[in-house]
This record gives sequence, structure tokens and C-alpha cells, in this order.
Amino acid sequence: MSKFSLIRDWARERNIIEGATQASQAEKLFEENGELVRALIEDDIDKFVDAVGDIVVVLTILAEMKDVSIEDCISTAYEEIKDRKGKMVDGVFVKEV
Repeated sequence: MSKFSLIRDWARERNIIEGATQASQAEKLFEENGELVRALIEDDIDKFVDAVGDIVVVLTILAEMKDVSIEDCISTAYEEIKDRKGKMVDGVFVKEV
């Protein structure tokens, strides 16, 4: 069983998928994103790992609430970027158009 499946089961057992709102999960995502930014500013690897994990959990739940799987979301994103070309400009990847 994948970790994504375990996350979905965990969320169902706690009535998050049916009982929460998509808006409340979006708010949770912003909260976790703030924790990620703090971890980066503080250069705290433990907080970074925790924040990234929490973001993945929230995204997994939010995707399930929209009746799509996080796996499909990741596959779609990868298919979109896999052949993308571009260059780094001031520390940011700029794609070719």
C-alpha cells in the first residue's frame, strides 16, 4: 500500500475528506507553506522535512476531496515538465517558449 493510500485512509478515518471543506484545507495548505518558509529562513532541515511532508499530506487530502488522486496530479505535472527546456536566470528556472 502506498503512503498516499495510507494518507487517504487516515483522513477518511478522521472524517477529514467528508467533514472538512476544500476551503479549510486550502487554508491549512497556506499554514503549512508558512512553516516551510520559516524552515528555509531558519535553515532548519528537520522543520523543512516536516513542512514538506505536511504539505504533501494536505495536497493528497485536497486532491481526494476533488475526486482526483495525488498520483494523477503528479503524473500530469511531470508529463508537462519532462521535456521542458529553459535556463536559470538569477536563481530561477525560466522556461523556453
